[in-house]
Amino acid sequence: MPQGKPAGLPCVHLTESYTCAIFGDSRRPTVCATFRPEIAFCGVSRDDALQRIQQLDLISHPEYRDD
Repeated sequence: MPQGKPAGLPCVHLTESYTCAIFGDSRRPTVCATFRPEIAFCGVSRDDALQRIQQLDLISHPEYRDD
């Protein structure tokens, strides 16, 4: 995905079992290869991570902020 991936859409390389189809492949983007999950963002499960990411996306919208 040369131009990045919109929030809320799964990566085109994500398999049905939510694993990376190009893990270990030289085509794997640097952002993916260097990503280190943290409990603050990922939580303890996939559902937890999705809820946290959705909340971060929501509060990052300009219309959410008052400043």
